[in-house]
Amino acid sequence: MGSLDVGAGIDALVFDFDGVILDTETVIHDVWREVYQRFGASFTWEEWVTSVGTHGGFEPYGSLCERTGAALPPESVLRRDVDAEIAARTRRLQPMRGIREWIGAAGRLGLRVAIASSSPVSWVDGLLGEVGLREEFSCISCRTDQLAAKPAPDVYLNACRALGVEPWRAVAVEDSLNGLVAARAAGLRCVAVPGPLTARCDFTGADLVLGSLGDVELEAAVAHLGIR
Repeated sequence: MGSLDVGAGIDALVFDFDGVILDTETVIHDVWREVYQRFGASFTWEEWVTSVGTHGGFEPYGSLCERTGAALPPESVLRRDVDAEIAARTRRLQPMRGIREWIGAAGRLGLRVAIASSSPVSWVDGLLGEVGLREEFSCISCRTDQLAAKPAPDVYLNACRALGVEPWRAVAVEDSLNGLVAARAAGLRCVAVPGPLTARCDFTGADLVLGSLGDVELEAAVAHLGIR
């Protein structure tokens, strides 16, 4: 990789949110793991990872009911307590390494910046505000009743429409296989940044795999993508 290739043909950078901008994925996993331990149960990595980057997959409350002999609180009560603990921990998070630098570099390069997430917009918007990044994104494209969660391409296609760019001229930044599949189905190139929960996944379908966005400057990553 070298300096920016102006022929790379990239107009936009579209970030996933959970696990890319803030490591909420680890928080959510850890809170549920502690709940399972409290009731003498467990789940496997293979089960949990199906839910990373999407809406659905592993269903923690229903699975806990099947695996514990202990009396559980009603689902609404347990989920309320879980959500409160997740909220408390996520408020202490800071953006992941390299995020602020990549956003700043995108501005210098004239790239439009958006988010495409399987989470609801209230979650994404609120946490972006907590870390002072809300104003950095021209578009926040999230799962709705009309836009399916990843691995469907909907949120990526919607982000590109909102930015006014062709998908093939945009780059997605993803930490999950569900996200990678969604980005590629939408026609974007994809930089994979596996997190603690997805490091064991096979990201050979990505155009570039990084341990962290802090490992490589955006200009070098763009140049690499432009010659692939």
